[in-house]
Amino acid sequence: MEKKQQHIAIFTTASLPWLTGTAVNPLFRAAYLAKDEGRKVTLVIPWLSLKDQKHVYPDKITYDSPAEQEKYVRQWVEERTGSTTHLNIRFYPGKFCLDKRSILALGDITEVIPDAEADIAVLEEPEHLTWYHHGKRWKKKFRLVIGVIHTNYLEYVKREKNSLQAFLVKQINNWVVGIYCHRVIRLSAATQELPRSTICNVHGVNPKFLEIGNKKKAQQQNGEKAFTKGAYYIGKMVWSKGYKELLKLLRDHQKELAGLEVDLFGNGEDSAAVQEAAKKLAVAIRVHPGRDHADPLFHDYKVFLNPSTTDVVCTTTAEALAMGKIVVCANHPSNEFFKQFPNCRTYDNAKGFVEATNKALNDEPCPLTDDQLHELSWEAATERFLKAVNLDAVPPKKLTNSPSKLYVSTSLNLRKNLEDASAMMHFVGTGFLNEQPDEEQRKELGLALRSKKRANYPGKWGF
Repeated sequence: MEKKQQHIAIFTTASLPWLTGTAVNPLFRAAYLAKDEGRKVTLVIPWLSLKDQKHVYPDKITYDSPAEQEKYVRQWVEERTGSTTHLNIRFYPGKFCLDKRSILALGDITEVIPDAEADIAVLEEPEHLTWYHHGKRWKKKFRLVIGVIHTNYLEYVKREKNSLQAFLVKQINNWVVGIYCHRVIRLSAATQELPRSTICNVHGVNPKFLEIGNKKKAQQQNGEKAFTKGAYYIGKMVWSKGYKELLKLLRDHQKELAGLEVDLFGNGEDSAAVQEAAKKLAVAIRVHPGRDHADPLFHDYKVFLNPSTTDVVCTTTAEALAMGKIVVCANHPSNEFFKQFPNCRTYDNAKGFVEATNKALNDEPCPLTDDQLHELSWEAATERFLKAVNLDAVPPKKLTNSPSKLYVSTSLNLRKNLEDASAMMHFVGTGFLNEQPDEEQRKELGLALRSKKRANYPGKWGF
């Protein structure tokens, strides 16, 4: 019997041209999963009003229609993968929340996928996508719902020294992920423990970085000096992204790091403060605007300094390793995946940072083997993802039974009944919080205009 084509819908919380991890990584995941003709893959991304686009997207980029933005997204990924992508792209209505610096979904975003195609859903940042979810229950619509945890929300809250808020965020995340996901992938142990979760790094690097790494490897094998610059760091220029830790380490150990020069690259709310703090140090620190990490400007740097511990798996660390550089990073769960590479140097304390940095500046990076380059690729990340979720072991969607049979079967399953009740509580609660898209957004997305009649609770078996 011919195997039925899998339908995979990947929902995420951001989109290009916003170059954030939850825009870039799900796009690559969708593109590489779609290479298999046995799958139909749909990437579902937020569509913002023009006002919100101006807040979020860089360089004053805006779009008049979803089709215009889709063209940009498709061209961007095809330029980087070097091949035509066969994925579908659909949009859900979203709103940029300025105080959270995040995009939140409006209405029931499960509507974007027709019931006939509702097979497997991948929720990139499932807690974020479901905090305010008010609509059909993900587990009812899809036969398998997989959550991929990108962000260490607890670490950000703890840095604000709000222990009560951290406790509440932890409990809410456990609650919504438990209600809506069958399986959860945590990119590293830096994230909180969640129901039905496994730890696996299912991210790869943009193929451009592997090309750079291969060129550097060839230079080294030919006896050329492949790296002629010293140390640098690149990241969003906010204190929580490692800048605070890095400048403190450099300030406290200026004598031991005499002669060190560091270039910092990034844009962000704390750029001016970072520049001001850098001026006060004896260590030569130059602060530059952010730019693409694949820019030729970065190719010849030898050492990437990254003391950040707020990332789950740092994309720029993976990119630096792919380019053949030595990386100096904290001995932290977020960096566990990188320890397999000989060019990754971890430290436990300030003394270890000084020793690792000085040694890295005096060493030459080890040329990456073909296996090591593959391990950093999106091909390998896709293999890890498929192994972690084991899609072929998922039973097909069951046909709806009669209400009486459903009542008998569920009454015998206390856990399921409790989950149903919990989901109902969440549905009722989010009815007061979740906003609906306005008529303009619904028209732009081709969604049916809402009737003025208040929507009713969808019932025990329908949500």
